[in-house]
Amino acid sequence: MNNRGDMVFRAVTLLVAAAIPAVFLLLFLMLLWQARLSLVTFGPGFFFNSVWNPVRNQYGALPFIYGTLVSSLLALVFAAPLGIGCAIYLSEVSTSRLKEWIATMVDLLAAIPSVVFGLWGIFVLGPLFGLSLLSAGVLLAIMILPTITALSREVLRAVPGNLRESARALGATRWETVRLAVLPPASSGIIGSVVLGLGRAIGETMAVTMVIGNRPQISASLLAPAYSLSAVLANEFAEASSDLNFSVMIEIGLILLLITVLVNGLARVLIWKIAGNNRIQ
Repeated sequence: MNNRGDMVFRAVTLLVAAAIPAVFLLLFLMLLWQARLSLVTFGPGFFFNSVWNPVRNQYGALPFIYGTLVSSLLALVFAAPLGIGCAIYLSEVSTSRLKEWIATMVDLLAAIPSVVFGLWGIFVLGPLFGLSLLSAGVLLAIMILPTITALSREVLRAVPGNLRESARALGATRWETVRLAVLPPASSGIIGSVVLGLGRAIGETMAVTMVIGNRPQISASLLAPAYSLSAVLANEFAEASSDLNFSVMIEIGLILLLITVLVNGLARVLIWKIAGNNRIQ
C-alpha cells in the first residue's frame, strides 16, 4: 500500500515538473508555426535586414535586435555595480537601522508599475537625454536595480558566518573579508541575480516603449531614438493588416524568446564554471 502511494506521489510530481518544459515547448512551437510565412518569405535575411516598411512589405528585425540588446546591456552596466554594492552594504557593512530603511525602499521600488516608470522617464529623462537609447538604458537600470540588490543581498546573507570569522581571525580587514571570504562562494548566486535583472530588461515593454523613441534605425549615438523587439510588438501587433505582417510580428516575438533563452543559457554555463572553480579551490 505504501509502495502504491509512493508511486502515485512520484507520478503526480513528475507530471507537475514536466508541465513547465511542456508549456515552454508548446509556446515555442506555436510561435514557430504562426511565424512560418515570415520565415519562408524572408529566411535568415530577416535578422540582418534593417529596412522596415509595412506598406511595401519590407521587413527587417536588425534595428529591433540592436535596440533590445544595447538598451539591456546599458541597463546592466549601470545597475549591476550599484545593485551589488548596495547589497554588500546592507549585508556586510551597515549595522544601523538605516539599512532596514534602504531595504524597504528597494522593495518598494520593485513594486512600482512599469507604466509609472515610463511616465517618470518621459518627464525626467526626456528633457535630459531625449527619447533615446540612453534614456531607455537608464530607465531599465532603475527598474532592474531592486531585483539585483534584493537577490544579491539574500545570497550574501546565506554565506556561512564561520567564513567571515575565519578571515577576521587571520587579521583580514572588513574589505578583505568581503573580497576573499564572502564574494567567492556567493559569486554564482550574484551572477544569477544579474541574469534575472537582464531578463527583465530584455522583456520590458511599456516603459521602454514610452522613452526609447520608437524609430527603426541603427545609430552609433546613444542619444538617438531606437526601437526594441517588445516595443514594436506593443505598437504594431494590433495594426497588422495582412497575413505576412501578422507573421512578421510573431517572428519578432520568436526572436525575443530565443534571445532570452540564449542569454539565460550562457549565464547558466558561466555559473556552472564559477561554481566548479570554487569547489576546486
